[in-house]
Amino acid sequence: MEPDKFAHRGTGLFNVLKSAAAAAFGVQSQANRERDFTQGKPVHFIIAGIIATLVFLFCIGLFVKIMIATNS
Repeated sequence: MEPDKFAHRGTGLFNVLKSAAAAAFGVQSQANRERDFTQGKPVHFIIAGIIATLVFLFCIGLFVKIMIATNS
């Protein structure tokens, strides 16, 4: 039997954030996808996705405020 190649990696905070960023851009390697589905907990990815969305919306709002202030 083949040993599990993801047995010692797990899905730490950095890997969850990296997967959330890859999902935002629509790219993800097969190896990372397998790791996420076998080792990860769905709640971690849901929370990371919500946080990434809020940060994205904040950045867009900040960008719009800067553009309005510089063009007035």
